[in-house]
Order: sequence, then C-alpha cells, then structure tokens
Amino acid sequence: MNCLFMFKSKNPKSRRNRKKESKDMRKKDLLQKSDPELSTARKNQTSSTSFSLPTPRSLPSPTSIRNLYTEREQNRNLRVFSYEELSEATCGFDRKLQIGEGGFGNVYKATINNLTGGDSPSIPLTVAIKRLKQQSQQGHKQWLAEVQLLGVVNHPNVVRLLGYCSEDTERLLVYELMSNLSLEDHLFTRRTPALPWKQRLEIMLGAAQGLAYLHEIQVIYRDFKSSNVLLDDDFNPKLSDFGLAREGPEGDNTHVTTARVGTDGYAAPEYVETGHLRKHSDVYSFGVVLYEIITGRRTIERMKPSDEKILLEWVKLYPADSRSFRMIVDSKLQCKYPVALVRRVAKLADRCLKKNDTERPTMAFVVESLSKIIEETNSGDKISFVGESTRGVMKA
Repeated sequence: MNCLFMFKSKNPKSRRNRKKESKDMRKKDLLQKSDPELSTARKNQTSSTSFSLPTPRSLPSPTSIRNLYTEREQNRNLRVFSYEELSEATCGFDRKLQIGEGGFGNVYKATINNLTGGDSPSIPLTVAIKRLKQQSQQGHKQWLAEVQLLGVVNHPNVVRLLGYCSEDTERLLVYELMSNLSLEDHLFTRRTPALPWKQRLEIMLGAAQGLAYLHEIQVIYRDFKSSNVLLDDDFNPKLSDFGLAREGPEGDNTHVTTARVGTDGYAAPEYVETGHLRKHSDVYSFGVVLYEIITGRRTIERMKPSDEKILLEWVKLYPADSRSFRMIVDSKLQCKYPVALVRRVAKLADRCLKKNDTERPTMAFVVESLSKIIEETNSGDKISFVGESTRGVMKA
C-alpha cells in the first residue's frame, strides 16, 4: 500500500489534479464568502439585502484583498436586485436611456426608487445599470470578478458598485452614476469642452491614488485606460470596469500568469509577450495615459500619417528635453500650460514606460510626483507659459 502511495505521489498529473482541485475548492469557498447568493442564479428573486451609500473614504491599508473578503462577512452592503425592477427602471432597457456600450454590454441611466429594498420609502437615486450581453462568453466571469472585488473595496477613486442581479441568464450590475462621462470623452471628442492642463493633472492624480490603493491590497487592475477613468459632477476621477482585475502574486511569486487580455496600445510589452502580470504592468498603462493627456491623442490614431499612428512611437521623436517637445503638446490647450512642468510629466511618463518593468516607479511614487507638480502649478512660482514666450518670460 505504501508503494502504491509513493508511486501516485510521483505522478505529475496527479499532483496537478490535486492542486487544481484544491484551487477550485478555494475559489468556491471565496465565492461563498463573498456572497453565497452569487453561486446560483435565481428566478424571480424578490428578497434583497439593504445597502448603504457611505461617503467614500480610504480604508486602513489591509495586507491583501483576501482580508477584505473576510471582513465582508460582517458587512455586506451590496443589494440584490430583481431583473424585473431593473427592467422597469430602464423602461425595458430602452435605447433612449443608453449612455454607454462596451465589450461587456450596454450601460443605461436609471432611477431606483426604493434603495433599501424594504417597505419603507427612501430617496430615489440615479444610477448606471450595466447589462451583460447574452452572447458574451467571458461575460459571466468578468461580471463575477466585479461583484467580488467592488463588493469589498472602498476608496474615493474607485467607482461604487451598489448591487447586482443574477437571474437565469441575465447578469446586471448597478453602479453610482458618473455624470461627466470619461477622461477619454473629454480628451478625444468634440462633444465636451477641452480640459485645462491643471484639471488633467488633478484627474490623473486621483486615478493614480486609486491604482496605488489597489496595489496596496494586492490587486492588479490590468485594464487602465482613459475610457475607464470616469468623472463625477465635480470631475473627481474614479476607476471603473474591474472585470479583468486579478489578485496579485503571493509568497515568493513575482507575477501571476494569465491569458493576455486588455486593450491594444495600453498593455505592457512583457505582459503581451509572456502573459506574466505584475503591478508594474499597471504602471506602464498609466504612462501611456500620461502621454494621452499631454498630446490629446489616442494611443492608436489610424487616420494619422504612418509615423504618427502609434502614440508612443511618435512622442519618441520629440523628447521631453528637446526644443521640439512642444510640437506634441495638445493644441486644444491653446498654449495655456507651464512648459517646464509639462516636460516633467513627460519624463515621469517615460519612467513608467521603461521596457524593463523593474525600472518603473511604484504607483506610490507616481502619486508623490504628481502631487508635487500640481503643488508647483498652484504656487505659480517659476512657471513659464507658452503664451508668455513673446514677452520673454518662457524658458525652454
């Protein structure tokens, strides 16, 4: 009997199977801890748990996201909506109420009249409802990832998930409404006024704080881009769309190996080549968006001349310390920007975009750097504006 046991223990396939079974059990346990109701689709569900809408705040830094999953046992603040009430709130998912569309599905603006789900009346709240496309093969996995993660995190720069619906094949998410669209809308479309330079910096600082928080709790965002930075009434930024987020590596592991997903132009080269995912991958994506706010251009511009199609290749022709650097600065800023500080942002972006990921800064460093640049912008000391160059004030 002992010989048989030893033989089996040396069988690599058996070890992999046992490891897979153990991993599946852990996932199942985590899912049940996150919310037992998520593991089964219920038909015509009417019961719901109440949820509160606390003022966003930064939580004490936990050691990892797993700690937050455990804490949620005592504080469940996601409401379970029925499909019927979400359909009614959107007038049967009327296209007139549609405010967005993505790979996951369509997003609708709606008003929820009974927030707590109980008999007592409550103040109506305008929300955003995201409905999973029926034909989406990866949709349920991403829907589940969002519910698990956003059900436990709480940060001023991460969008709040208020509740969800899971009935039969229907999967929906209910978020706080971000009324000022996304950073992408304000940078690249004509339907919104151009953002001034200082406001661009403040938005990027808030996004950096959100990413730094995620990294503190060992979460890799994996899909940082300008369209996922949403803006509220006061233009405060919040990270959204967490379907691709992953828990970071544990113990002595340096990375998580995943399927290579994301958006062209934003993904770090080492992740694209190997599937090895690290926090540094998010830093690279952040560097791409820093150049987007400098140039006002998308990461891929298919209608531009060949040497300008790829943003990161184009900006290499105009280094931050060169005289020609101002050629790449967004013309929509109308020369109302401090040249020296824009150069510093470009240099910070260059550090984030280092090919060797270990040479990239941490998001905590990025937050500190942007804070200092904004502080100097506010002080107005030794700042040279392009518009002042004709009066001899500007220093290249």
